[in-house]
Amino acid sequence: MPEQNDRFNAFLDLGQVPVSHAQSGPLAGLTLAVKDIFDVSGFITGCGNPDKAETGKPARLTAQTVQKLLDAGARFVGKTQTDELAFSLMGQNAHYPHPVNAAAPDRVTGGSSSGSAAAVAGGLADIATGSDTGGSIRAPASFCGLIGLRTTHGAISLQGTMPLAPSFDTFGWFARDIHVYEKVAQVLLGQSYAELPARAFRLAALDALLLGEAEAHAYRHMIKVIVPMLGEPQDAPAFTHDLDDLYWCFRRLQAHEAWQSHGAWISEKDRRLGPGVKERFAFGATIDAGTTKVEIARRDTFRAELADRLDKDGVLVLPTVPGAAPLAASSFEDTQTYRERALHLLCLSGLSGFPQLTLPLGMVDGAPFGISLLGPIGSDLALIGLGRRILETIGKA
Repeated sequence: MPEQNDRFNAFLDLGQVPVSHAQSGPLAGLTLAVKDIFDVSGFITGCGNPDKAETGKPARLTAQTVQKLLDAGARFVGKTQTDELAFSLMGQNAHYPHPVNAAAPDRVTGGSSSGSAAAVAGGLADIATGSDTGGSIRAPASFCGLIGLRTTHGAISLQGTMPLAPSFDTFGWFARDIHVYEKVAQVLLGQSYAELPARAFRLAALDALLLGEAEAHAYRHMIKVIVPMLGEPQDAPAFTHDLDDLYWCFRRLQAHEAWQSHGAWISEKDRRLGPGVKERFAFGATIDAGTTKVEIARRDTFRAELADRLDKDGVLVLPTVPGAAPLAASSFEDTQTYRERALHLLCLSGLSGFPQLTLPLGMVDGAPFGISLLGPIGSDLALIGLGRRILETIGKA
C-alpha cells in the first residue's frame, strides 16, 4: 500500500487488510483511496477523531458505493485522512500530521476530504472518494488542481457512510484525468446522459467574493477559456435572499443537523475536539426548532428560484472558491476568514442540492484555482461531459 511511501500524509496507517476487487471492469487497472468516513470491510472507520478510531469496531461490510467501485475493477490502496468528523474545510486535523498539497506544498489541501485530495494530487491514487456537505470535494479539488463534482443530492448512496448533515451530505470523488473521472461517474450514475445545451449565466455578487485583483484576473481568463463552449455568461437577476442570508441559512441548517447527528456522542464525555470543530458543533447545539423552520423555508425559496433560472439547460458559472488555497502557515483567524468567504460561494450548490463541477483551469501566485459550473438537478453526467469537452479543447484532458 502507498502508505509506506506516503510523503504527503494522505493515508492512515491502519495495517494490511485484504480488500478484494474485480479483476476486470471499466475501472480495472486504476487505484482507489477511500476517505475515512466510508466503511471498508475489516477497517475501523475513524472519522478523523481519536475516540472513534480507538473504540470503533472493524466494519463488517464495505460502503455500498465504495463496493461498486471495487466491483468495477478499482484496486483499493488505503484509507485517507479526513478533517475531524468531516466538519471543516482546510484539511488541518488537530490530531494528525496535516496532508500536503502536492500542487502547492506551502498551502493547505483543503478538507474535509483532505487525505483523498492529497493522495490523488500526489499521484498515490488514480481515484479517491470524498464527501461534500459544505464544499469538501469542490474546495480541495480547486486547491489541489483536481477535478471534483458535488453530485446531485441523493443521487449516489451514502449507505455505510458517517453522516454529518444528511440534507446536505453527498458522495464525491477526485481524479486528475477527466476521462477517468467520467468513467467513475458512469459506474455510479449510469451509462448515458442527455447533452446539456449550455446557457451560461453569472451573478455579479459572486465575482465580488474573489480575494483581490490577481484572483479576478485569473477568473476572467478562465471565463475566456470556456466562452467558446458556453458563450459569454449573461448577468442573471439577484435572488430574493442575498448571499449573507444564504450563507447563514446554510450555516444554521448544517450545524443543526451536525449536532443532531453527533451531539449525543459528543456530550457523553470530552471528545478532544479540535479548534473550530468544537465551536461549530457548539453552535449547532444552539439552533432551535423555530430557527430551523425559518431557514428551511428560506432554502426552499432559494432552491425554487435557482431551478427557475437554470431551467433544463442553464449553467451558473462561478469561482469555486475565493482564490488559491490559504498558506498552511496562516493563522487560525485568517483561515477562518477565508472559510467564511468560501462558504458564501460553496453554499449555493449545498442549499439547492444541484450538482456543481469544478475544473482546474486557473492559477494564482503559482497555485491552482478552479472555476465551477453549476447545473440543474440531475445534470451531473452532462456537466462532466461539458467539462471533458472544455479540457479537450484546451489540451488539458
